[in-house]
Amino acid sequence: MSYHSTRGQAPALAFDDVLLAGLARDGGLYLPSQWPHFSKEELASFAGLSYPELAVRVMLPFLDGTIAEDDFARMVAETYAGFGHAAVAPLKQLGRNDWLLELFHGPTLAFKDYALQLLGRLFDHVLAKKGRRVTIVGATSGDTGSAAIEACRDRAAVDIIILHPKGRTSEVQRRQMTTVMSSNVRNIALEGTFDDCQDMVKAMFNDEPFRDRLNLSAVNSINWARIMAQIVYYFAAGTALGAPHRPISFAVPTGNFGNVYAAFAARRMGLPVNQLVVGSNTNDILTRFFDSGRMSKGEVVPTLSPSMDIQVSSNFERYLFDLFCEDGARLRDFMERFRRDGAFEVGETMQTSIASLFQGYRLDDEGTKRVIRQVYEETGELLDPHSAIGVAAGRARRRDRATPMVALATAHAAKFPDAVEAATGVRPALPERLADLYDRPERYDVLPNDLEAVKDYVRQVAGVNA
Repeated sequence: MSYHSTRGQAPALAFDDVLLAGLARDGGLYLPSQWPHFSKEELASFAGLSYPELAVRVMLPFLDGTIAEDDFARMVAETYAGFGHAAVAPLKQLGRNDWLLELFHGPTLAFKDYALQLLGRLFDHVLAKKGRRVTIVGATSGDTGSAAIEACRDRAAVDIIILHPKGRTSEVQRRQMTTVMSSNVRNIALEGTFDDCQDMVKAMFNDEPFRDRLNLSAVNSINWARIMAQIVYYFAAGTALGAPHRPISFAVPTGNFGNVYAAFAARRMGLPVNQLVVGSNTNDILTRFFDSGRMSKGEVVPTLSPSMDIQVSSNFERYLFDLFCEDGARLRDFMERFRRDGAFEVGETMQTSIASLFQGYRLDDEGTKRVIRQVYEETGELLDPHSAIGVAAGRARRRDRATPMVALATAHAAKFPDAVEAATGVRPALPERLADLYDRPERYDVLPNDLEAVKDYVRQVAGVNA
């Protein structure tokens, strides 16, 4: 299996090279040249596996021999041994056919851990094999940064620099990044939005001399390995709830589209997914697209769910590539139009096809607090704002009451204590291992929203005059 770019003008790569490259050289995103597909018999056999065993079965075809199975199985086992629940990604029932998939049992209390803790080990293995060193540059709206730093801290062949929008993450999110004092970790608080941070990262990757000189690599969900690892928990939930013998639906709070794209990928691989509901906050570009077929940027509005304060969802390009029957030239035209005009739209036929699987749902801050309070009163569960949007989206847009609806709980409530307390009167406590987080010293640098200033900073960290 090789990997090709969504824009069709970059060379095909093997998995280990895609891991290190992140973004393709033509500005596109890598996807496998063919999708592995599991039969009904294979899906049925997944039901009795542990999470690490299932992860190896689901991901191994994507490696195509670039990493030995025994080595990969060891990395996967090490990754999930440190998670705080024996099931790794447990399901909790909220109603008769309503479920919550808890994805906050990793070291930084967010779903990003499920991929990034593995990604750090994959980097170590591949870099040692190739005798290389990389500089990882990433953008975060809140959770990716802390998960990436935790995965890459103290690794010998990696420097990691994370950009976050100054003042637009929760305090817990910020401190989980800025209190890590490892010598290979740096944080930038950018005077801008997450979209500005994301644009900075893309611009650095698209500057090929700069990229090559510093050996840049990516941990954002533009990196295919991130999507690959997230596919696993959809198979885990689906087979636990009766797949392949009955279909399953998911409601996913979504900003950059990577998490829900992993659900789409699981469907491509044979999981019987009936419906995917995308939950948005006030920054509802995706919901507006699913309602109208028109993608149009607006201004980023700060909300109680900052990880979703995004107007440009990078991974949507991967879904468009599928919609356009893998026509890279057509996709390039659409993405250029979007960059130039801030908008594009698809035709009625394509919109009908999209709506057969995807629905969107928007919830503002007041609605988010109302759902947090309702779920707490009904079940005793404390939801963070992102997870509350996922639960609300599933309840509002589900089409078939007989099909299990699984909402993704993407972060621990204690990552957003102010919002949860305002909604319920209960202030969620951090786990014991993070109890002193507010007392730890912080280290980060504030930079203007200026590409050259950020590039100069990255050069200094990497010790390169480029």
